[in-house]
Amino acid sequence: MPDNLSWHLQESSKKNVKYFKYTPNYFHTFVSCRVINAGKSSLNEDQACCEVVTIKKKSSVTSTPNKNSVLKRRSSLPNGEGLQLKENSDSDGLTFHYWALFDGHAGSGAAVVASKLLHHHIVEQLQDILDILKNPAVLPPTCLGEDADNTPNSRTLTRAASLRGAAGAPGSPSTPPTRFFTEKKIQHESLVSGAIENAFQRMDMQIEIERSTYSISGGCTALAVIFLLGKLYVGNAGDSRAIIIRNGEVIPMSSEFTPERERQRLQFLAFMQPHLLGNEFTHLEFPRRVQRKEVGKRMLYRDFNMTGWAYKTIVDDDLKFPLIYGEGKKARVMATIGVTRGLGDHDLKVHDSNIYIKPFLSCCPEVRTYNLTEFEHGPDDVLVLATDGLWDVLSNEEVTEAVTNFLANCDPDDQFRYTLAAQDLVMRARGVLKDRGWRISNDRLGSGDDISVYIIPLKYGNIQP
Repeated sequence: MPDNLSWHLQESSKKNVKYFKYTPNYFHTFVSCRVINAGKSSLNEDQACCEVVTIKKKSSVTSTPNKNSVLKRRSSLPNGEGLQLKENSDSDGLTFHYWALFDGHAGSGAAVVASKLLHHHIVEQLQDILDILKNPAVLPPTCLGEDADNTPNSRTLTRAASLRGAAGAPGSPSTPPTRFFTEKKIQHESLVSGAIENAFQRMDMQIEIERSTYSISGGCTALAVIFLLGKLYVGNAGDSRAIIIRNGEVIPMSSEFTPERERQRLQFLAFMQPHLLGNEFTHLEFPRRVQRKEVGKRMLYRDFNMTGWAYKTIVDDDLKFPLIYGEGKKARVMATIGVTRGLGDHDLKVHDSNIYIKPFLSCCPEVRTYNLTEFEHGPDDVLVLATDGLWDVLSNEEVTEAVTNFLANCDPDDQFRYTLAAQDLVMRARGVLKDRGWRISNDRLGSGDDISVYIIPLKYGNIQP
């Protein structure tokens, strides 16, 4: 069997492990998984998706994307074994590879829907720029329908001249300096990033519109990766994380969006639209809750325009509950939610109130790009994707060390090496049951959350389907 495999393993806080069977052809075949959700909901709150997707030109008639028309579908047995792709012979499109993790909260609905539909929205966005992406030698036109041109200055000067009539025509004495009319040079990868960002927004809008009709509950974080034209695009909205391990070193490919990290954005929104606080919260941050006896005293505080701290005189309004309260994983927006980006949560309110939290939550992902063709990757170089159940207890360095050491002790020809490495990561995060609960190294508490992990080898990134 070939060793070019991608592996995904998930584990629940009940400590029941479910992991993927292998499927060959790393960038051409994918796997699926079932998660036991520790009784938090009737369906899994951690969801995953992996597909080989073909982008085709849009037909002249606008319609809802047909799943069978854009995807190379998987055929599988009921137990999840025997996964095999049906090849698509269409040569007019582009194929990309897709992995995604969705960590649900307050119900599984948003995570389930996003796992089924987000890649369709990505396809729909990429269809609009398909011809541009297939012509990488020419910069994207500023306006669709324009002739491809790599000399934007001449185009813009002509437009500027048309606004002036005959005066200011190129070459005339009154032609203004070129610097005032230059266009930005937009690269192809920026178009792909924009397509992913728009797809996240469309997915969030669909959940909002259809949540009542289809009983779509809660919200979810979303971590999505596509491999297209030799590059990896990692879009993250939430607190899942992606890292690349190359030559034993870690390359972060995402950042977590938490109340502490997005403090200034949230505070500024509350400052500009104080009605969103429902007269129950203050947008200011204090080191601790302000007590009534401290009114009139000077206390440390931080506003949206500050990274440092200063002193202010405490007034009655400062007695309100802080918009952001707590530290680290315990930090919450309006004492309710610990992530600030994701999908769904359109009905989420502060407990026992009519204050909606959604205005403070963003569906916009951060998109990072990694060019696989710029590096030579060995069999131990991998992309690791995981939900916060892993990262809550293991750092980037600990994960890198664990994966590097594990793969180094495996036969490079062993087709199970990546799934075993994923299983090893989950076991490390889960820990061992002792008298005082589940413990990991150094007698730290093991993860009590669901854990979902992809380990994807990068060695075959230059192989195109």
